Amino acid sequence: MEAEVDKLELMFQKADSDLDYIQYRLEYEIKTNHPDSAGELSPLTEEEKTAAEQLKSHISDL
Repeated sequence: MEAEVDKLELMFQKADSDLDYIQYRLEYEIKTNHPDSAGELSPLTEEEKTAAEQLKSHISDL
């Protein structure tokens, strides 16, 4: 049972790492392909901030 939990934890860590990489790549692509608008990304809405915080807390609870 503990091995299964460890495996799930590793899967979530990998997913988190993958999301970080995707964010990095998107930011890089925006800066590279649209340098004039790179600093003008729209801020997150309150709903998006809430969803992100809920996801982070859910992942850290695992």
